[in-house]
Amino acid sequence: MKLRLLTVGRMKEAYWRDAVAEYAKRLSSYCTLEILEVADEKTPEHAPAAAERKIKETEGKRLLTRIPERSFVVVLAIEGEMLSSEALSAALSEQLLRGMSDITLVIGGSLGLSPEVLARADRKLSFSRLTFPHQLMRVMVLEQLYRAFRIRAGEPYHK
Repeated sequence: MKLRLLTVGRMKEAYWRDAVAEYAKRLSSYCTLEILEVADEKTPEHAPAAAERKIKETEGKRLLTRIPERSFVVVLAIEGEMLSSEALSAALSEQLLRGMSDITLVIGGSLGLSPEVLARADRKLSFSRLTFPHQLMRVMVLEQLYRAFRIRAGEPYHK
């Protein structure tokens, strides 16, 4: 299985990079993981709605160019479906059974995702109604994927 984590913006702090590297290493036993970053746009304080739409559109175009045509796309969006870890594991297994072995997970920038990226999604997933920094979200996504693979394999994982 090939998993692609596609994100807006760079990892700035070393501790986030270390956490991502640790989960990427753990996931290597279960899948091929590719982490791709696209540049984010600077968002001025109190930007008007039109400027925010333009920023999301620009970032969205960058994201869409990095998504392979045949990839199953899961976007992280606050309005998405919330799953338990067990349900995420089952959804991952279901995708494999359907022969979809290329999955792209998309994390947007500080303003969220453009309508075009949301329209490209095969599934919208939410971890919470809360907003999280995108760097922390990367770690959370990778940890949950690792947990999902462990559950799927019947291997122990702390609760």
